[in-house]
Amino acid sequence: MDKIKVGIIGGAGYTAGELIRLLLHHPQVNIAFVHSESQTGKPIYKIHQDLLGDTNLCFTDEVSQAVDVWFLCMGHGRSRTFLEAHPPEANLKIIDLSNEFRLKADRGTYVYGLPELNRVAIQQANYIANPGCFATAIQLALLPLAKANLLQQPIHVHAITGATGAGQRPTSTTHFAWRDNNLSIYKAFQHQHLEEIQQSVTQLQPDFEQPINFLPLRGNFSRGIFASIYTELEGDLDYFQTLYTAYYEDAVFTHLTTENPSLKQVVNTNKGILYLEKQDGKLLIISLIDNLLKGASGQAVQNMNLLLGLEETMGLNLKASYF
Repeated sequence: MDKIKVGIIGGAGYTAGELIRLLLHHPQVNIAFVHSESQTGKPIYKIHQDLLGDTNLCFTDEVSQAVDVWFLCMGHGRSRTFLEAHPPEANLKIIDLSNEFRLKADRGTYVYGLPELNRVAIQQANYIANPGCFATAIQLALLPLAKANLLQQPIHVHAITGATGAGQRPTSTTHFAWRDNNLSIYKAFQHQHLEEIQQSVTQLQPDFEQPINFLPLRGNFSRGIFASIYTELEGDLDYFQTLYTAYYEDAVFTHLTTENPSLKQVVNTNKGILYLEKQDGKLLIISLIDNLLKGASGQAVQNMNLLLGLEETMGLNLKASYF
């Protein structure tokens, strides 16, 4: 089998750096080019210093369509403009890691790329809108309940993300002196990922009309998302564990555990880990992912594998950075 040729558009950020790392070691991929207007001509390892010794590729300002897949990693609000300037040829597949094509109103021919929800549609698609990081973690917690039409009460979400969730460009709230020994809520009840979460829940449970009360927090660590979700529900713990186990029976990266998990179990992996507790008429779901992998670049590679008929786990058998 000939290797798949890929091009990465917007190669200087965190998600692109992780994507390059994964694809360099993917057994069926050759990276044809990595595009960056800001870093043109520089060796990739000068920007992504963890890749020293792994590649001698340099960033380029040229864009080629002589590839099988484009990964768009330019950040929110830039993919559509890029595609208008570079209309893709008919056989080119696109995986967009921004938020521009995630919602139905903006999607066109793009398929929402959450494999645990849309695996068959992804396999038949040409264009994929990769989900958001918080959206991925929260949806993994809610999808089995929506499938069973059980979300009939308000949902409460408290989720913490690492500093890499804010992107590579420095801001006042990503500065080490601000983040260290610190914690803060931002975009309370108004986070941009709420719309895609609502969209996916109603795909499985069309009558869903309950509020999702989401409190996102900035954590003082580099990567990972720890989300705790609860809602009022009747039924015992065994019933819900059976429900979740059945829903994720064919999911290669989403795992249910009966032991209270910790964030280090998912860092540097494409895993989603779920844990359930039942207390006083409420179901608590803890959902853990790495925001840069299952929440971004790892899921993008998972989607590429599905698009092109490869083994879904190919290039993604990663060990957690546990110690």
